[in-house]
Amino acid sequence: YAVRWLPAYLNEDIKIVSEEVQQLLPRQLVYYKINQEVKEPTPEDNFNALMSLFLNHFVNANNVLSFRHAQQEVMQMFFAGTPQQFETFENKEYPFAIQQWLSRFFITQKDYVPVIQVEENNDEFEVKVAVNDKTKPLEPPISLKDIFSKDEYIKMRMTALRDLAMLIEYFPQMSDLLATQGQAQLFFNSTEFVNVLFKMLPTIKLFGIEILMPKSLKKLVRPKVSMAIEAEDSGAIKNKKSIVGIQEMLSFNWQIAVGSRMVTKSEFYGLIKRYNGIVKLNEEYVFFDEKAIQKLITQLETPPPVDPNQLLQVAITEEYNGAKVELNKETKELMHKLLNTEETELPKNLLATLRPYQERGYAWMYKNSRLGFGSIIADDMGLGKTVQVIATLLRLKEDGELNEKQKAIIIVPTTLLTNWSKEISKFAPLLSSHIYHGQSRSLEPLKDADILITTYGVARSETTKLNKQKWLVLVIDEAQNIKNPATKQSKAIKRLKAPVKIAMSGTPVENRLSEYWSIFDFVNKDYLGSLTKFKNTYARPIEIDRDKKKLDHFLKVTSPFIIRRLKTDKSIISDLPDKIEKDDYCVLTSRQTALYQNVIDSTMKMVEDSEGIKRRGMVLKLITSLKQICNHPRQFLKEGESEPAYSGKSMFVLDTLQQILDRNEKVLIFTQYREMGNMLVKMINDQFGIEAPFLHGGTPRKRRDEMVETFQNNRNTKIFILSLKAAGTGLNLTAANNVIHYDLWWNPAVEAQATDRVYRIGQSKKVIVHRLITQGTFEEKINKMIQSKKELANLTVSTGENWIGDFSDSDLRDLVKLE
Repeated sequence: YAVRWLPAYLNEDIKIVSEEVQQLLPRQLVYYKINQEVKEPTPEDNFNALMSLFLNHFVNANNVLSFRHAQQEVMQMFFAGTPQQFETFENKEYPFAIQQWLSRFFITQKDYVPVIQVEENNDEFEVKVAVNDKTKPLEPPISLKDIFSKDEYIKMRMTALRDLAMLIEYFPQMSDLLATQGQAQLFFNSTEFVNVLFKMLPTIKLFGIEILMPKSLKKLVRPKVSMAIEAEDSGAIKNKKSIVGIQEMLSFNWQIAVGSRMVTKSEFYGLIKRYNGIVKLNEEYVFFDEKAIQKLITQLETPPPVDPNQLLQVAITEEYNGAKVELNKETKELMHKLLNTEETELPKNLLATLRPYQERGYAWMYKNSRLGFGSIIADDMGLGKTVQVIATLLRLKEDGELNEKQKAIIIVPTTLLTNWSKEISKFAPLLSSHIYHGQSRSLEPLKDADILITTYGVARSETTKLNKQKWLVLVIDEAQNIKNPATKQSKAIKRLKAPVKIAMSGTPVENRLSEYWSIFDFVNKDYLGSLTKFKNTYARPIEIDRDKKKLDHFLKVTSPFIIRRLKTDKSIISDLPDKIEKDDYCVLTSRQTALYQNVIDSTMKMVEDSEGIKRRGMVLKLITSLKQICNHPRQFLKEGESEPAYSGKSMFVLDTLQQILDRNEKVLIFTQYREMGNMLVKMINDQFGIEAPFLHGGTPRKRRDEMVETFQNNRNTKIFILSLKAAGTGLNLTAANNVIHYDLWWNPAVEAQATDRVYRIGQSKKVIVHRLITQGTFEEKINKMIQSKKELANLTVSTGENWIGDFSDSDLRDLVKLE
């Protein structure tokens, strides 16, 4: 025998098999690490996985090749493109062995494809094997028992048996199914199933074979060390006239997160005595791995120290090292106060009219100061940072906090001394200030003043002297002056003591994150740890590794203490940001195209043969059918799978949602159809593991209010699906700044009503509206008509698509035909 393969080539510095062989390999070839979660494969991972399968088959299974021969002969042929002759007694079986090995990569390209199904049966797991008939895609898989016993399946029997026999090498227990002609049942207890889930099934999946299992089994959870955080009654803050430190109000107990459930140490020890392997608890599958459990116990016995700043960050993010934490009612209320700025009464004696965004900035700084935190106001230059700070100082004066015993100090570049003095006199004459600068400077006038204004240079040279005065508030303007933590100036400014610190800067980060750390360390000392710890924890992962999870965590823990608005943001003028409307064009899949054309062919003749009300009804039915097909074939057929791949719109929505989630933003999805909403719920859950709420006409009022409240206030609820009619009015959902109209109503007023759930007073972010339109269909044509004739839309489209019923036969054909 002689076998010759096309030459191999290099791709991303990794040797890949020849083009001919590549065509045999499933595209979804995935590399698994044993006892670890699946990771996205690299070319090197796929190459190693393939090599492992190849050598295992030839060296261990066939006993026709030694490892040396596998390397020297067959591997040369596959990966170097070197022709090989197989003519001797020892190697003449090689071509057959090669063909047998390669044939498994053809499995999913045949008409009859094996399917592995995992089901829970009491406390055990049952593995079933069935076969999909790809020539009948809408029919369920055929059981192995039926393939053996029923004559109607005799044609596929040998193909199915041959394919399953090849899989026995990777799943030995499957031989019992073949030996008993599908009568045997494969049951595995919680411990035995670990090997099946982490070793056998992943290997079989490498060949593209579908593995069906419960969703909760795909989201296998492992116990993690976590904590329960408690706080004093948050109402105590209102009752205290002095500034309160939130950290002092927090305490915690170590607990263990078992999925969504939190248990105490004693409860956890009870669980690990009773369970081992993979077990189902509270509708979640939990993996009790012996080695991991032992490591966890060690952590519990000798837990790491947690300082008050770390504890606050855990409370803000609601997670500890990736594990969910438990917050009591008081802690949740406390975090709400920290993370949300309520409308705050302006100082009575403020002689300025603040723009809405300035009022928010003032309220935010005042709130932080009362909670004992510093603030970084990083508004763009020219947006009035100074007046917002002055308003905050004046309010503290009116509260009695700023008094003869506690003063405020403002440190600025020399060029801003006079400006600050004049601004204070102009906007808050009740506040008296004293400039501390020049050769003959003296602190004596401070006795009769509320505020001392000085420069960075003076503060650096007279730190000790200035620290003898009791300061309530320390403000630094142009805070980039302390961006380098190693300079004497930065160190001197940070030695000044005050319970409330405010940093003002239009450019808090110019070059690197360590600059941000330096300013943040000034306003909230030690909150982000030491500079070395900050670099290891955040700077290097974010700047060098582009670690998005680290960036998201960093933004969460710092966002309560920094505010930034830009001049390009129109909300500084109108209190509403930009609204960007985008027509996003989606392409029909082949399945949608066939259904679309079939409906036109079968319906248009009946429309043309009918008149009056009957004709209008048939036109409306036609349009509704086509709209449903454009949404998803299953919505029209009322059967089949709700796979995103069957619909161009569905695939587009999932891609768009991924981008929105990557930006850590929220989104509303509007659809006219309850069925489509339910399908979107399932798709989103399958794709992202997110249970998206769906508000429709059948949602009770109480549940509706709960959904809105959760979406507005729960940072983890990112996606909200709504029926267009049920949610078109009466809702305030400004937590979102993205809107997706999955199917259009073709009435600009109705669409605007829905969009206005987001684009209304209180919205502070740029709103992006996606209008999904299937290209080349009636949707694109109607959209062009409405956009070009707004007056027609306003006058005649108030009842949705009913107006299309007046189209002539020829116009209707032109409207619905595929382009």
